[in-house]
Parts: sequence; C-alpha cells; structure tokens
Amino acid sequence: MRKIIFLIHVTLDGFIAGPNGEMDWIVYNNEVAQYSYDLHDTTDTAIYGRTTYEMMAAYWPTMLEDPNGDPRDRTHAHWLEGATKIAVSSTLESVDWENTILIRDNLAEEFTKLKQQQGKDMWLLGSPTLARSMMQLNLIDEYRLNVNPVVLGSGKPLFGELKHQMNLKLIEAKTFEGGVVALRYEPQSE
Repeated sequence: MRKIIFLIHVTLDGFIAGPNGEMDWIVYNNEVAQYSYDLHDTTDTAIYGRTTYEMMAAYWPTMLEDPNGDPRDRTHAHWLEGATKIAVSSTLESVDWENTILIRDNLAEEFTKLKQQQGKDMWLLGSPTLARSMMQLNLIDEYRLNVNPVVLGSGKPLFGELKHQMNLKLIEAKTFEGGVVALRYEPQSE
C-alpha cells in the first residue's frame, strides 16, 4: 500500500510560519535540499492544499527550461512535470497544471482509494492547513519535520487544532550543516 509522506519546515517551538506568515527563518542549504529531493526516488505524487498548489503551479513549470535556475530545482521541476499532482480544495473550480487531480471533499475516502492504487508513495509538501485535516483523519503515514534552530515565540503552529493525541515513533534523525535537524516519524500503532 502506498504511503503519504508529509515534509515541512518547523521552528524549535513548533511553528511553521511567523505571526504574519513569515518563513524567512528557514535554513535551506544544499544538504536540506538534497534530503528533500531524495524523495523523488520513492514518490510519484505531490499533494498540495489550495494555497500551496496555486504557488507551485505558478512557479515550477517556469523552472523547466530556466538556464539560470539551480540544477536541483530544475530536477525537481522535471520530477513534478511527470508526477501526478493532487490539489485539495473546496473552493477551486478547476485545475490547469498538467496531470493534476482536484479533490474537493471526502478526503478520507479519496485518499484511501489513492493509497490502494499501484504506484510509489505520495508526498504532501507544506500545505499545513491540509496537513492538519489529514492528521485528524489519520491519513499521514510518515512525518518528516525539518526542525530549524530558531524560536519564534508566536506564529502559526504546526499541530494547532489537533483534536486527539498522536503518538509517533522516531525512525530517523539527521543533523545538517546550519543546525537543521531532520526528524522522521511514523504514527505509532495503538
């Protein structure tokens, strides 16, 4: 069965953005980028909430032929070109990025069907609002939290509004230059 892998940057105090949506605190270097892009080998689907989908659909196709673009970013753009994209939104009427599926409701049912299909794992990129909805439904099979060496004190929490306790099992921890610690967790069976 396919898994849903959630990857996001988070502060030491559990925020995914500052009070005004700031994300300038993220330490993103070659090691962190490579760690993320290593998922190309094991995934064939990108999952986005509406806001992230609209940002990504506007940006990544432009990177395909950008001669000045970072080679890793071009590799990611090519991976995305061939990947299935899933946009989850109750407000979008349609999607126009090639190979994109729009899911408007019934998240548990739709993602359970997708998990049962043939293919590689699915990668939920950012999209914290969608991630929280998927957490509530126990749809995420692996959490990859890139913990950045910063404390914001306030902002948008990753696990805000979670209505149940979630026990996780640590399966890997890596430390990168710049102080980022990549933590991989799986939901712990009860």
